Amino acid sequence: MAISIYQVNKGINKSIEFKGLKAQYIWYLGAGILILLILFSVLYIIGISQYICMAVVLSAGSGLVYQVYGLSRKYGEHGMMKALARRSVPKIVKVNSRKVFRKGGA
Repeated sequence: MAISIYQVNKGINKSIEFKGLKAQYIWYLGAGILILLILFSVLYIIGISQYICMAVVLSAGSGLVYQVYGLSRKYGEHGMMKALARRSVPKIVKVNSRKVFRKGGA
């Protein structure tokens, strides 16, 4: 009987990470870069100088990268979803009638 040796995959159930970006922030950065590519194309097609187009897109791109890395560092993998969910929970629930608490009351 041959002895089988299996390699253990220690990355199971871990979120994906790419150069420090975690989970959904990779997609945010990709979408932002795609939008910047479209912006460059539109600016170039309407006749603006390519150097001005590049300056606009590079400055917006550096701001995008800075913002996305900041969000990834601040909230982590699931933190932003939790923060957005926390906003939708009301701070106070007001009830003007005791009808809800009475037996058989509607």
